[in-house]
Amino acid sequence: MSKTLRLKIVALACGLAGVLTVTANAITFGEPDGTRHPNVGALVADWNSDSPGPDAFCTGTLVSPTLFLTAAHCMYGWDEGTEFWVTFSPTYDEDAAVPAGLVFVSDFTFHEGFAQVGDGADAHDIAIVTLASAQSATPALLPTLGLLNTFSQQQLRQLGFTTVGYGIARNSKEGGPHSLIDQTTRLVAQQTLLSLRPTWLLLSMNASTNNGGTCYGDSGGPHFLGGMTSNLVVSLTVTGDRWCRATDTTYRLDTPSAQEFLSRFGLVPAR
Repeated sequence: MSKTLRLKIVALACGLAGVLTVTANAITFGEPDGTRHPNVGALVADWNSDSPGPDAFCTGTLVSPTLFLTAAHCMYGWDEGTEFWVTFSPTYDEDAAVPAGLVFVSDFTFHEGFAQVGDGADAHDIAIVTLASAQSATPALLPTLGLLNTFSQQQLRQLGFTTVGYGIARNSKEGGPHSLIDQTTRLVAQQTLLSLRPTWLLLSMNASTNNGGTCYGDSGGPHFLGGMTSNLVVSLTVTGDRWCRATDTTYRLDTPSAQEFLSRFGLVPAR
């Protein structure tokens, strides 16, 4: 289940369960990020004919002044000639005909081995977006090869993880579409480890255990190792359960294949 095409999911949810009620700001059980993570942005494109300007569809992280890290499935399958932008604003106004503060995307590259989510042991779900102008925010740090394997599972649970994104939110423990809230504010939540797998990092987003998580539109966004002040992104949002309330399945950035891809852009040492 890819966490993109946010408005289509919301439309489906409305059809199944009536009009969504926007009552709170959350990622899932999170809070507005404000200026804590200025290097996290939303990818936007003019893909929704019912909206007058570019619409958010994925999240990503600045990893150099001009390079923006996201998921491959965010950049896959678009019509030739589609234009993209990134916004780093804490709140993005999709209804503005000419939104302010957009940074033009001059190019993007996704891993040539990318497979649709769920195919194969390594989906290679990673992409780099090139921005037309350098950004002043401090880029996020990237992990060294095999970093997560140097910790025990108990240590990773104690350290925890912080996720940030612009996607659909949830503030109710009830399942189903009626609990999903469409919004475009950068939100933050904290998570604990479920399991560490060869190419995946599984995190809890179960509110009953004091966890938040991600939902549609958060794809490509970061999972930082540690608390709110951490700037070390160790995995990317890719998928999870249907109603965004149990398991967050994220793509590790410390694996040999992810590190090789990142090294092509000078972001980690080549090996």
